[in-house]
This record gives sequence, structure tokens and C-alpha cells, in this order.
Amino acid sequence: MTISRGISRRSFIQTLGVVGAGLVAVPALPVWAAGDDTGRLKTVKLAWGQTAVCQSPISVALKQGFFKKYGLNVEPVNFSGPTDALLQAIATGQADGGIGMALRWLKPLEQGFDVDLTVGTHGGCMRLLTSKDSGIKSVRDLVGKNVAVTDQASPLRNFFAIQLAKLGIDPDTQVNWVQYPADLFGEALRKGEVQALAADDPQGWLIKKHDGLIEVDNNLNGEYHNLACCVLGLRGSLVREQPEVARAITQAIIDAQQWTADHPEETAKIFAPFVPGNVSPDDIAAMLREHTHNHHSTGEQLRKEVVTYLNELKTIKVIREDTDVQRFAAHYVPDVLPAAAAHQHSA
Repeated sequence: MTISRGISRRSFIQTLGVVGAGLVAVPALPVWAAGDDTGRLKTVKLAWGQTAVCQSPISVALKQGFFKKYGLNVEPVNFSGPTDALLQAIATGQADGGIGMALRWLKPLEQGFDVDLTVGTHGGCMRLLTSKDSGIKSVRDLVGKNVAVTDQASPLRNFFAIQLAKLGIDPDTQVNWVQYPADLFGEALRKGEVQALAADDPQGWLIKKHDGLIEVDNNLNGEYHNLACCVLGLRGSLVREQPEVARAITQAIIDAQQWTADHPEETAKIFAPFVPGNVSPDDIAAMLREHTHNHHSTGEQLRKEVVTYLNELKTIKVIREDTDVQRFAAHYVPDVLPAAAAHQHSA
């Protein structure tokens, strides 16, 4: 039995005794993808955090023609707000898609946002940093300490809170999460107002380099090495009504991710003009080499990763205990690509 994707997302997730959603079979690449000069390119709006180094593959896709290869004319929408606001922009049709952090997006999805996740784009942009003389050697040492975060719903806070919970430490009562603008993290640490920073790139990597900080933990250790921290979200109605367009966007992003993994120096040169503060291409390339842009999970693999994060978010009471994580993943992670396509490397 299949379930209409038009029903309430909340009722879908909560209803017991109902089997998972039927997945739409996606046809071949769109007819307009045959040539670049036909004038029939499909225009889509893609929200892009232009200062986020981990989104540099979007600049690659635009520069190297990956979108056009799949019949797309992408209008990039510069988005500098928080990624939960980005999710809302996609759900309400202000953009057709965008990339954000899974640990930020899963809670709004639980609440019913109409956005589907079609590919996990990479891992490795979350860092826990401290000074050399802080005495903090592991996540366990955060007990009783002040940790800088950009906000209390930050995916960085969620990630390191999960690591504390796994150790039997209550992240809400035994660690003090202090909110600062990201550009003041270094100053807060130098003044002793905090003892550690939960920072993402590029700020995290740059603060670590410039201030000689120690990286206590990140999201590439252990089982996280094979998990995507960032995901491509597409408007749910687009996936349902124009699956060939959803497929084209997803495959173009995958190709650009792999090209980035294979060519970090060239990617850095393409992306450098978008990063504020005159960050050198060498520094950007170094960041990219520490990320896993060759990890682009789709379909069943992405559903497994989403289930992992959902279960972990339950341990810190972000996701409701009664949410059925398997049905959640089945509903929000459709199969838009043949299984083999996600693993093809671009030339």
C-alpha cells in the first residue's frame, strides 16, 4: 500500500500501522538536457550561502557548466541567514532548493516543512576548538565549562551535545552554552569568557589557524567519517510534480561535489572571490581537503544517515521520542536517482 505525499507530514510520521511512503519512479533525464544552445533550459532558483566554504561546489557547478549539462539554468539566490530560515524559503517556494546542515533541518521537518532531502553533500565542517592551555583534551572535559555557539539551536551545539549525552553527561545542565556572533568567538576565548568554541568553517578553520588553537573534536571522527553533515533540500512540490528536474539538480550537485573533491585547488580559486576577508585560495583548498566532498549519499544510504541523526537528536530531546524515524526518513528522503548514478565520478 502506498501513501499520498499530499497528506499531512505530521500525521504521516505519527500514524502507527501505516506502511512507508511509496517512492516515485524517476524518468530519464529531461528532454531539454540534450543540448546547451536550444534555449530550452529549465530555470530554477537555488539558495546559496555564498560565504560558506562547504557550499563552494555550487560555484563550481555554475562555473564549470554542471547545471547546464543537465538542462538547468540556475539562478543563485544569495542567502546569508540561518539555515532554518533557508528551509522555510524552500518550503514556501522562494527558492527551489538549497544546502543546509542536517542537524539544523531535521527538527523543522518533523514539524511539517514541505522539503525533501535528495543528497548528503559532504562531512567535516564542524569543529570543537580550544586554547593550548585550557586543559580541555576531550569532549568529556567540557563539563563545567563555557562553550561559544552562534545560537542555542545551532547544529554545532546539537552535535557536541550528542557526544556529551553518549558519555552520560547532561549537555543542558553540565555545560554552559554561551551565544556569540561567530566573528567574536576568538575574542571571547582570548578574554576567558568561554573555554571552547563550537565553530563551523570557514570561521572555525581560520580561527584555529590564526590563533593557534587545538581541535578537540570534529564530525569526522569514528562513525561520523561516513556521514554527511550537510544535505541538499528541494521543494517538496518540485520533487512530486517535476521529478526529472529534481533528478537533474541532484545529479549536477553530485558532479560538482566530486569535482571539488578531485580538484580542491581549482575549486578554491573559483570560490575565493565569494569569501569575505581576503581568505587565500591556499587556505580554502586546505579546508576543502579536510572535508569529505566525495561523500554524496542518496536514497537508501541517505535514509540510513538521517535515521542515525534522528535517533541521536532524540537523546538530547530535540526530536520527539514518539517520532517514527524509519517512516520519517522514508517520507523525507525520496529516491530521485538510480542507485549507481550517485557514485559516478565526474571527469
